[in-house]
Amino acid sequence: MQEIVCPKCKHDVLIKSGIVKGRQRFRCKKCDYFFTVLKEGKNIDPYYVIKALQLYIEGVTLREIERILGVSHVSVLNWVKKYNVKAPENYEYHPTYTVLNHTELLSFFSSKDSLKGAGCIITELGDKFMMIKWERFRKSKV
Repeated sequence: MQEIVCPKCKHDVLIKSGIVKGRQRFRCKKCDYFFTVLKEGKNIDPYYVIKALQLYIEGVTLREIERILGVSHVSVLNWVKKYNVKAPENYEYHPTYTVLNHTELLSFFSSKDSLKGAGCIITELGDKFMMIKWERFRKSKV
């Protein structure tokens, strides 16, 4: 365990002084400074960080990633900024996604016309599979 020291004077002789917002409050005996220890942040499994960034690169929106993985869209945006990930800029195609189990995936690929005019990528999501398919935007005649 890490030894707690005063953030102001770095002295290590402290006394407990109550609890504030669920965290232990301390008072330094040297400088009489009151402080609370920093709360450790919630660690998210790197699997979800990688999946979220992968989906973002494939063109899935932040809110869709939030619904699929159950991770806040704000967290995903923070990871995108932290790792300097760029979204694709090809606007001729748009991604659609489907979550399938193993049997549904086999059934999908047994049809010859499943991927006509589109490309796809399949990624694992726990015990299911996510299929991202790109289809061309159809230009409307004006």
